[in-house]
Amino acid sequence: MLQTLIPSAAPNACATSNRGVLSAAANGLDGFIVQHGGDLDRVFGRSGIDPEQLLHPTLSLPLTNYCKVLEEAARQTGCDNFGLRYGQQFQPQALGLLGYIGLCSATLEDALINFSEAFPFHQHSTLIELVDQGDCYRFDYQVRHGAINERRQDAELTMGMALNLVRHVLGPTWAPRQVAFEHSRPQDWHEHRDAFQADVRFAQGCNSLLIPKSELIDKVMPGSDPILLMLIKDAIRQLGDTGSGVSSETGLLDRARQTILATLHLGEPALDEIAHDLGLSDWALQRKLRDRGLSFTQLVDQIRQESALTHLKQQHLSVTQLASMLGYSETSAFSRAFKRWFGVSPKQWRSAANS
Repeated sequence: MLQTLIPSAAPNACATSNRGVLSAAANGLDGFIVQHGGDLDRVFGRSGIDPEQLLHPTLSLPLTNYCKVLEEAARQTGCDNFGLRYGQQFQPQALGLLGYIGLCSATLEDALINFSEAFPFHQHSTLIELVDQGDCYRFDYQVRHGAINERRQDAELTMGMALNLVRHVLGPTWAPRQVAFEHSRPQDWHEHRDAFQADVRFAQGCNSLLIPKSELIDKVMPGSDPILLMLIKDAIRQLGDTGSGVSSETGLLDRARQTILATLHLGEPALDEIAHDLGLSDWALQRKLRDRGLSFTQLVDQIRQESALTHLKQQHLSVTQLASMLGYSETSAFSRAFKRWFGVSPKQWRSAANS
């Protein structure tokens, strides 16, 4: 039986002053883009990022813009594995408060727990869990913002950050037992295997690292400092929400989209299950959606349409794989739905988009 040690924070437990992600998560991004031949003005301009914000690690960047700048950087530099490479060089101390919560912990196990516990204050609309699987911990990560479909680069960056926290203690050759990504397998996937020195799987339900517990036993953090840890925990908690309301970013519609997106790969979304996850009755969710001019079926359709177009741009994901990711039991059912939405088949759309 799996036991969740550190659950992701509820929407009203996240930070008031941070409604996205702390800009420390983009530490050195400008230099890394230039190093890979990218045009900073173009990348930041298209992503809606003010470079001045990157100079202040506790300022908040909208999560939509943050994920977009990483995807745009990958496109502009021609480096498909941009997030992976950025994550490989991203050391814990560069992550600001969140990084030092790990570094100042007593043991490596404590570092992983403290890092997971603090993460919701660092980044909003995100699942972070450290799951006890018996002989291993599974570190899960997934952006759950309803407006973000392209998030591959962010996922690869974050897995690299977590990897480097462990390697800070166990050395640069340490490898997890397994790595999983929710996105499809990229063309240069061998680079992922080499970076993690592990079995890397794609098109999974969540991004995760599988860490053997035996390798964490009695591993003391070299920079352990209980007093500084207490001060850093207090500082990051001050970013927390002291108000009683939920921000507009995490309104009902956005939370419904996040929940549907996170469970879509499991099959056809059920109204009663989504409503239960949102703490509502079936009729209450239907009424609230109707007030916004939507039915539950229309909302699921919208999410599937957006996700289908996003993933069809990835050449190495087959239509059959995409159908399964979108919750269709048969590829033919997905193809019929796609033709109803856009008037052409998924293969025709992909061919035209890349011609």
